[in-house]
Amino acid sequence: MSRILIVEDEESFSDPLSYLLGKEGFEVEVVDNGLDAITEFDRNGADLVLLDLQLPGLSGTEVCRQLRQRSSVPVIMLTAKDSEIDKVVGLELGADDYVTKPYSSRELVARVRAVLRRQGEPEELISSTVQAGPVRMDIERHVVSVGGEQVLLPLKEFELLEMLLRNSGRVLTRGQLIDRVWGSDYVGDTKTLDVHVKRLRGKIEPDPSAPRYLVTVRGLGYKFEP
Repeated sequence: MSRILIVEDEESFSDPLSYLLGKEGFEVEVVDNGLDAITEFDRNGADLVLLDLQLPGLSGTEVCRQLRQRSSVPVIMLTAKDSEIDKVVGLELGADDYVTKPYSSRELVARVRAVLRRQGEPEELISSTVQAGPVRMDIERHVVSVGGEQVLLPLKEFELLEMLLRNSGRVLTRGQLIDRVWGSDYVGDTKTLDVHVKRLRGKIEPDPSAPRYLVTVRGLGYKFEP
């Protein structure tokens, strides 16, 4: 049974979501502030975190940052409609996805299932080790090293980098990358992908402002140059 940690201070959102997730067979824990979120995660862990960015006390972005220091647990942000800056900041800090309020609880549950399903998919008939240029990935162990130095990647960054490395030298369109990493049912825009690429460059490029490996192909998408 997958364990979901909901970090949300508005009961009008957390109550129906908690009820529906529980009914769908998930173990659910709800906290209403950032400090309790970190305490609960450290004590009991989680398979996925639903994180509201507008929290009292410790902000959602700070909670996301601290979670990323501890774990690569998938994080889905819950954002207000007018918080575009918060969305980008949250994604840059390591969140895997975002959902805009007001949202359909059933749609969000479907998104949770999709993320957990992709996280648990076995790598059948595919090499468990991928390498291109200075980047080496051990898929089974979820380990990435750049020039021999290990780097920590959250789930979506890991999946995105794997897709690019397995197709090293080939241009992959934004649509192809979004379908593979976020799923064909993804309803967001391409900004999520671009933010994840920016974060990856910060971790694998000698100079992220002048990418050598993770290259933009204008009007098409991205490719990894070995």
